[in-house]
Amino acid sequence: RDLFVRWSSQLGRTKKKHRSRSVCSLVFSTWQNEKEASIEICLFVGRPPQQQSKMVDEATKKTLAQIPLLKTKAGPRDGPQWVDRLKEEYTALITYVKNNKASDSDWFRLESNKQGTRWFGKCWYIHELLRYEFDLEFDIPVTYPATAPEIAIPELEGKTAKMYRGGRICLTDHFKPLWARNVARFGVAHAMALGLGPWLAVEIPDLVEKGLVKPKEKGGAQK
Repeated sequence: RDLFVRWSSQLGRTKKKHRSRSVCSLVFSTWQNEKEASIEICLFVGRPPQQQSKMVDEATKKTLAQIPLLKTKAGPRDGPQWVDRLKEEYTALITYVKNNKASDSDWFRLESNKQGTRWFGKCWYIHELLRYEFDLEFDIPVTYPATAPEIAIPELEGKTAKMYRGGRICLTDHFKPLWARNVARFGVAHAMALGLGPWLAVEIPDLVEKGLVKPKEKGGAQK
C-alpha cells in the first residue's frame, strides 16, 4: 500500500475527498480533415501500477491516434443525424480493423443490425500462444454518445469481479472518465480499443490461471 501511495503521489493528488485516487492526463493528437484535433484523456488511477501499465500502454496510445475522431453528436432517436453518425462509426471501425490487421494484432469481429442500435460479434485474446474466443454484444444507449455502450461477454458472467449482471464488463475505473471528456469524438471503435481490449488483457490471463476459461481448438470448439 505504501509503495502504491508513493507511486500515485508522483502523478498529483486530487481533492481531499478523493485522496486515494490520482489523475494523469494524456493527450493524443491526430489529423482529421486537415485540422489537428486533440483528445485530452483523464485517467483515474484505481489499481496497482503493474496492472495500470497494461490498461493504457504505449501500443494502446498509438492505436488510438490512428482511429478517426467522430464529429456528429447524434443518438438513435435523432433520425437523419443518426445515419450520418453511423457512417462515421463504420468508417472508424473499418480503419481500426485495417490497422490491427496491418500490425498483426487483429482481435475482434463486429457487426450491427440495420438500425445500428444492436451490435454483436466475437473477440479473442492470445495468451501463451493459445486463443481464447468469446461472443460479445451491446446495445447503443438512447443517450448515446453522451453515455458509452456497455459491452457484454455473457459467457463470462460470474467468473470475474470486474463484471456486472448480464456479463457487462466493468470499465468504470479506466474508461468512463475518458469517454466523458471526449463525448461525441469517441465512438464504438474507441470503446473497443479503450474499453474491451485493455479489459481482456488484464482479466483473461487471470481467468486462465484460475482455470475458468478454456482455449479454442482449431476446429472451432472450446477445449
